[in-house]
Amino acid sequence: MLRDELVTVFGGSGFVGKYVVRELARRGYRIRVATRRPHLAHELKVMGVVGQVQLVQANLRVEASVERAVEGASAVVNLVGVLAEGGRQTFARLHSMGAETVARAAAKAGAKRFIQISAIGADQDSESRYARTKGEGETLVKAAFKGATILRPSIIFGTEDEFFNRFAGMASLPFVPALPLIGGGKTRFQPVWAGDVADAVANVIETPASAGKTYELGGPKVYTFKELMEFILETTDRKRFLVPVPFPIASALGLMGEIAGMLPLVDPFLTRDQVTQLKSDNVVAPRAKGIEDLGVTPQTVEAIVPAYLVPYRDKGQFHQRAAS
Repeated sequence: MLRDELVTVFGGSGFVGKYVVRELARRGYRIRVATRRPHLAHELKVMGVVGQVQLVQANLRVEASVERAVEGASAVVNLVGVLAEGGRQTFARLHSMGAETVARAAAKAGAKRFIQISAIGADQDSESRYARTKGEGETLVKAAFKGATILRPSIIFGTEDEFFNRFAGMASLPFVPALPLIGGGKTRFQPVWAGDVADAVANVIETPASAGKTYELGGPKVYTFKELMEFILETTDRKRFLVPVPFPIASALGLMGEIAGMLPLVDPFLTRDQVTQLKSDNVVAPRAKGIEDLGVTPQTVEAIVPAYLVPYRDKGQFHQRAAS
């Protein structure tokens, strides 16, 4: 049975957005997914019953389209973000100005709840442009929408994630003898499953007391970068050297990645800004409100990731058989 409430989700066609849309649909909400290219997101419609999930065109740089997308919504979720800049998709335009545009439109439309997906490490004074614009976005959202809830996840894992899939893909290539340990692999992470982030979003909507609060979302375990690389190699049954890469050298590699990323359809493997982010741990702060405070018991990496890394293990076995 469908609820009366309509939730507008910006970024609903992205990796985490699909989990959020699926969970909201499971709970019976009507969902309007605001995306730049709705014709490429038709698979979202089958996540609910007929008519439960709507697709609308919206661009954060076009305020009128954002206002149309939030009309009649009781809650608005903003998931829009990028890990690396490209063309008009800059950190400032999306994380700062775009977030403000959505929050302002939601307030104008009379929405009761607003949820901004930020990131652990968001800080207006950060040396990283990514973290700095995430911090600016939080401030702008709070000013535009009184009672906005901020969710700050650590790295998010799931079937289509950019972390485990990327390094597992590298390890499965026969001509790649090693994986890099940026800064020696000492940076700490607290990976959180996308399904748990989706649960947290839905629970915020259903928990009035969460209004105006900030939650840092992390899984139940903390890992170093090196430990995560070792886990990926063990899970995919690959043997690769783990080579420490000092930060100055990593920054040079990041510059090369940015240059390569200027080419059409090329995703930079690494950027200088990502290297800067890796200089700081990405874990829930000791006194921060966490995912458990939203009634979610988080899943471990070991419980979820192996299931979707199976193709990389099989690919590795294929290469081994071919070589023999």
